[in-house]
Amino acid sequence: MGCCSVTPKAGGIDEVGPDEIELLDVEATGVWTLGERLQVSRPETSEPPHRCPSVLQFKEEASVPDPISSNEFMQKRNSQVVFWGWTKDELHQRLYTHPVRDWEGRPLHTYGDVIHSSLVSLHNGYTKVMSERYLVLFSFHLLILALDNSNQDFIYEGILPLSAIEVRVISQQDSSASHMFEISGPMVDSKIFICANAADRKCWIESIEDRRYKSLRQQLSPSHSALSYLLPCDENWKKEELKRYLLRSPIWQWEGTPIHHMGQPVYLSLVHISNMQTHASQERLLVLFPLDLLILSVDTQRVHVKYEGRLPRKGIRALEKSALPGRLQFELTGDLMEPLKISCTYPEDYQNWIFQLQQPEKLPHTISNHTPPPLIPKKRRS
Repeated sequence: MGCCSVTPKAGGIDEVGPDEIELLDVEATGVWTLGERLQVSRPETSEPPHRCPSVLQFKEEASVPDPISSNEFMQKRNSQVVFWGWTKDELHQRLYTHPVRDWEGRPLHTYGDVIHSSLVSLHNGYTKVMSERYLVLFSFHLLILALDNSNQDFIYEGILPLSAIEVRVISQQDSSASHMFEISGPMVDSKIFICANAADRKCWIESIEDRRYKSLRQQLSPSHSALSYLLPCDENWKKEELKRYLLRSPIWQWEGTPIHHMGQPVYLSLVHISNMQTHASQERLLVLFPLDLLILSVDTQRVHVKYEGRLPRKGIRALEKSALPGRLQFELTGDLMEPLKISCTYPEDYQNWIFQLQQPEKLPHTISNHTPPPLIPKKRRS
């Protein structure tokens, strides 16, 4: 969310440069997935995609159908018309081959096969208005699409990493408002969806939980982690890829406004931060947004990103301390914080942070001893 693969060498994955970055697709858990030229090694045994039975299937399970009839039933179910006169298979194929309006991100075919999809209603808790949405579940992502029925187009509304969301059933006493479930998360605005029937809701709950469990349990190694390629972000192409990575990947212990509501990142780099009193230095990833300075940390394996805090951009400023090679330091101060010493590795990072965070000194208002010049009276006409 066919390609030609190259068998990895025994020594590991070749060095990745800026020309190959688009071929390495980043999953929500931070894993490089199969690109058009590079293939990350996977276990030999693979589980088939999880499929949810329909109401008719529940009834047929009592007769224990043979494998051939089950396959035929699945093909028949996917060949039934869903909307716009298209079958489910045709809708899935359209997602892969036709552009989605307002789409952001990598091509949809890189997200893998569709696990489940259906037409649902999005419930607005404030206005009580319901609008149609098409939900598409991939192995590690949930895609939300709006519908333009007049032009028969999909409109992109968001794609959520399953490892960063939770799903729960909403019980309603009113039978007319049943079949509801909620998707929420620390980095996601809560959304309530209404399914056509109880079987479809059950399918969504089970499918999302199953794929979410697999996503969280997936074993990560530094050699397969996106961060291991992008850090240290010592080149411009790495910085740009890292910005995109942070906007679509889960961040541990996140607090406050979801990151995608903070705007586009202005600048970022790895720095070392130390308290002016304790002088204990810690590596941090500073990410500058239009209104905030975000402080993140990365584990030693370069696999996970953790939230450490944020500072309002208007309430902080940078004071130059040392611009000597090997000692690029500035002090970050503010009215409601203790001063922090920031050490940069590269001169370009140091210059950019000084430029972005330097605020003019606030001069105290002083009473001037100079008297204003006398006003010249206007001449009157005689």
